[in-house]
Amino acid sequence: MFLKDFIFSIICMLLLVICVLV
Repeated sequence: MFLKDFIFSIICMLLLVICVLV
């Protein structure tokens, strides 16, 4: 469960970075 939350956090952060770059 911890790993799933960690991966979800990374995905959200990547999406945020992509939105900022775009």
